[in-house]
Amino acid sequence: MSEEVKMPQMGESIAEGTIVKWLKQVGDSVKRDEPLFEISTDKVDAEIPAPSSGVLSEIKVQEGETVAVNTVVAVINGGEAKPAAAKSAPAAADGAKETAPPPKQEPQKAEPPQKAKAEPAPPTDEVSQAAPESEPPAPPQPGAQAPKAAQPAPVTTAATPPRSPAGGEPASKDDLRRTRSSPLVRKIAEEHGVDIDEIEGTGISGRVTKQDILSFIENRETGAKPEPAAPATAAQTQAPPQTPAAPAATTAATPRAPQPSRAPAGAEAGPQPFVEGDRVEIEPMSTMRRRIAERMVESRHISAHVTSFMEVDFTRTAKLRDELKGEYLARDGVKLTFMPFIIKAVIEGIKKWPIVNSSVWGDQIVYKKDINIGVAVALDWGLIVPVIRGADEKSLLGLARAVNDLGERARKKQLKPDEVQGGTFTITNPGAFGGWAGTPIINQPQVAILGVGVIKKRPVVIDDAIAIRQIGVLALSFDHRIIDGAVADQFLADVRNVIEAAEYTS
Repeated sequence: MSEEVKMPQMGESIAEGTIVKWLKQVGDSVKRDEPLFEISTDKVDAEIPAPSSGVLSEIKVQEGETVAVNTVVAVINGGEAKPAAAKSAPAAADGAKETAPPPKQEPQKAEPPQKAKAEPAPPTDEVSQAAPESEPPAPPQPGAQAPKAAQPAPVTTAATPPRSPAGGEPASKDDLRRTRSSPLVRKIAEEHGVDIDEIEGTGISGRVTKQDILSFIENRETGAKPEPAAPATAAQTQAPPQTPAAPAATTAATPRAPQPSRAPAGAEAGPQPFVEGDRVEIEPMSTMRRRIAERMVESRHISAHVTSFMEVDFTRTAKLRDELKGEYLARDGVKLTFMPFIIKAVIEGIKKWPIVNSSVWGDQIVYKKDINIGVAVALDWGLIVPVIRGADEKSLLGLARAVNDLGERARKKQLKPDEVQGGTFTITNPGAFGGWAGTPIINQPQVAILGVGVIKKRPVVIDDAIAIRQIGVLALSFDHRIIDGAVADQFLADVRNVIEAAEYTS
């Protein structure tokens, strides 16, 4: 019995996911709950387990492709003897039906030459790749060129609301663009009075992405003539690497402004950063890196960023840490860093200054009663912010355990979507790499983020005498729309006082 593997719904607001890597290949045996493939979404990168045991008989979505949730990405056949039978006797009728790859090869060999010749694969594949969820309408040969002819028709009826393709008629890219754009994109379009049909979508199936519509709106407001953005698909991004190898192609393309894989939302691609003859290597951004780029640019557009700095004496806290870390490690197996102490101090500051734990909603301020602290974790392939929910209800040991657990699972791609959502305040720690201080960008829809610089021994003046103390710098970036500099500095002062006194609730 076959079972379809679908792109999972990794959170309420997530509409699509990108296949980053297949951990199993066609013909491999898989066990239930064994990691099958890795995906990347707006919220989290994760390993997806197999829904059942059997043999991976077909992979429908390749690495690097982005598809909507609930799209079938693979097929698992039950049983373990079938792959061997299929490989040893591909001509057997049952084996051909059970395993998906042989039937794809058999028609090319067994069918009459006319079909093999007449297989205008490029147009058909173009449509099937553009609309993986609409495969039944696309394959018929008569319709191989029909979608091209059908494309202009929907554009003339741009005022029509989103609709689904009728019955067995093949869906054009414009139909898919309307029906498969995310709710967020449609909401932005409605707010700005934009007809989605006017935009050249760069997402899968011609879908208009958030970046597409924001770029369109920005170009419209500045009076610039919008140019279609280059899709960031694997197929398209194969073109740039040829540029250094073929200078003539670069020169020929110069009049048409160069099109890198895809600029972050609201950002312009800018001038070509290399000239003919330069030694360069070009590679597309990963899905996570594009998401980070989009969010950082978006946050700068939304919030009025200001950063305040404050020097903090960690000497007493460092002594307390030295007293506890051996006990925590031996008794509980928990590594104690400075982070749990900083979280405790931040919680005390939030209790006194709740505006720091709020969000802006139009012209209203939303005060969060829960204190959910996000702690940024640097990964080899990007950055992620797992969230400690109800941080104010945890002890120092509980916070230390949560920091270690979330950080470890983030590096192993084992976080769940709800573990990277719902944060009300974020802490990032560039000091772990020796950074003295930084100006972090606010994690929307929050209004403040704390950057922790390196904590090290420095000479300081105390009572007119030079002393050696453990000093670190805290940097608070805040949204000046609702937080004034005085409030930000008083919040930082309260955080500093808790750390310098080493007075932490249990």
